[in-house]
Amino acid sequence: MNTKLQRNNPAVVKAWCMYDWANSVYSLVITSAIFPVYYKAVAITREGSDTVPFLGFMMKNSVLYSYALSFSFLVVAALLPLLSGVSDYTGRKKLFMQVFVVMGSLSCIGLYFFEGIETLYWGIFCSVMASIGYSGSLVFYDAFLPEIVTKDRLDEVSARGYAMGYYGSVILMIACLVLILNPPWFGFATEGEATRFSFLLVGLWWIGFAWMAFRKLPEKPSGKPQRQVWRNGYEELMKVWNELKFNPDLKKYLIAFFFFNMGVQTVMYLATLFGTDVLLLPAQNLIATILLIQLVAAAGARYFARLSRRKGNSFTLTLMLTGWIVVCFSAYAIQAPWQFYLLAVMVGTIMGGIQSLSRATYAKLLPADTADHASYFSFYDVTYNLSIVMGTFSYGLVHQLTGSMRNSALALALYFLAGLYFLHRVRAASIRSTGPAGT
Repeated sequence: MNTKLQRNNPAVVKAWCMYDWANSVYSLVITSAIFPVYYKAVAITREGSDTVPFLGFMMKNSVLYSYALSFSFLVVAALLPLLSGVSDYTGRKKLFMQVFVVMGSLSCIGLYFFEGIETLYWGIFCSVMASIGYSGSLVFYDAFLPEIVTKDRLDEVSARGYAMGYYGSVILMIACLVLILNPPWFGFATEGEATRFSFLLVGLWWIGFAWMAFRKLPEKPSGKPQRQVWRNGYEELMKVWNELKFNPDLKKYLIAFFFFNMGVQTVMYLATLFGTDVLLLPAQNLIATILLIQLVAAAGARYFARLSRRKGNSFTLTLMLTGWIVVCFSAYAIQAPWQFYLLAVMVGTIMGGIQSLSRATYAKLLPADTADHASYFSFYDVTYNLSIVMGTFSYGLVHQLTGSMRNSALALALYFLAGLYFLHRVRAASIRSTGPAGT
């Protein structure tokens, strides 16, 4: 039989937050800061062109990168519903999470061997596999949250996890920058070699601290028969899908989340390319800006968690989505570097808050008597991944068709407007009320 987990156990909560500390270095170093800059510098032809051949097509390296990310999230969206259903049926969330962590961290280490156009296929492959490992681990990680804390602590602990992730990633980021800016100090012949070594460090950090988290995160054997487990995994998912019909607020929230997450994640994944291609900012300035965003985001996550306790999740999400719309219109119009830096502060403030509160809001809308958290969170994470597929693909497509990333940034505002519309159709008291009862 299932063993009921003791909630609000400090050691378990700390271990859960530790995984954010572990995996956020991938999000910062590989996704947002160092790797995109490195990729833009080395993914060029011998003639110096940034239009590169790939699978028989010629495309700008930035468009190729956005399409590769889209593909990785499409794979995760197709794979996770089955795996999460199986994990709920067998109670082996931690095992599945470990598999994706190993895949992602080893792929980061593999990026050490991506040296230029000759190894472009390897670089894209490792980028895709690292993205799959990162996103795949999150569905099982997120599913632990409603099992380890009570509903009144969801906002707080979700924000605490994101804050730990931001702080941890900044620490490794600074170490990588010292390494890259002073290659001879560490025995490297070139800046490129030192940069590639930083990808190796990301993989080691990720898997090392993740295993520290795994020591305390509970396994919950289901006691269900193990025969025909894959078929039963699908049955678990169908059961959850059918239950969504009786929870219209949860369904509407998933639709709202799909739209606004398209914008949020696309900004996070492709903002660096916007800085390099549109404003022609030096790499050092971009990386320093991203560091600033991480620090501001940590404070933003804490602030908006407190605001949600006073004003409710719906009000707080509305405030942040309005801020994202302003960001999109501003990105279309900005001309000077100082405007980009000012915009980055605003992005950082609302980035941490909307990520942590989105997860906590979904957890609040789950049926109180459900034990199928991984299956329920599979819908959340499939929505998460499909929204990134649509966001990054449409961003790259608009860029390719119009020749301007400014138009791509403007198009993202439509996603946030759609998210606002569907969010305001969610009437559940748990996200609209304030004070302890509402949080």
